[in-house]
Amino acid sequence: MNDITQDFGTLYYPKSALVFYQTTGKNQDTYVEHFDMDKNGMPVNAHPLTIREANRLAKALKTANEEKEPLLKPQGIMSSQILHFNPMGNTVIWFTKAMQRELYFTQSLGIPKGRASVPPMLWVADRNGLSVFALAGNRRPTERTKLYNAPFFNVYEDGSVCMGTVDIRIKKTASLEEFTHAWEGFFFNSYFSHLIHGYNPIKVNCVSLWESLITTGKAFPMEVLTRSNLTLKDIMR
Repeated sequence: MNDITQDFGTLYYPKSALVFYQTTGKNQDTYVEHFDMDKNGMPVNAHPLTIREANRLAKALKTANEEKEPLLKPQGIMSSQILHFNPMGNTVIWFTKAMQRELYFTQSLGIPKGRASVPPMLWVADRNGLSVFALAGNRRPTERTKLYNAPFFNVYEDGSVCMGTVDIRIKKTASLEEFTHAWEGFFFNSYFSHLIHGYNPIKVNCVSLWESLITTGKAFPMEVLTRSNLTLKDIMR
């Protein structure tokens, strides 16, 4: 007979067992008993679950959960651009300062592609979707910072972005920095095509604004922004 146990993969052996006891009645009380396992897999040495054993169990469960659903971890010291991070839902809120961006437009809009100045922005994203807002200045926002509507096509009135046919692929092991960089790329590297349901997010004609900014290279005119009814604190709830 041949020993083929090496072909079974990783073998796990029983090391301990927990038994939960609970009283009946209105005010239920719970008691946990810990058992060691002997070499035959039989429970022995029953005793109350200790704090050390409970901490060891919690650590093992946390590690197993992270391996199943990897969290977004920063590559080093977290950037000051990150405003809020919910690791359980993989939701990130960050901001970017005013800058020049390469923009793309569908032919139907009649706007040439090119570099244009965009205002400071607030980004809210998880693995499934993105919302964007404009900010009044380059300073790091606080909870009370008032948000403005993002002055772009393809954005709903609530700030959520219609990504159209963009193939959104973010690897499960992505770091926090890779995650935010990927979403900014998805947004600016896709083609802006239309105002959703006729909603115009700014005080002037959206087509004329971006056509002018690309043609002249001027700074984004902050006075055209319209205020939303939200603050950063509202977004963080």
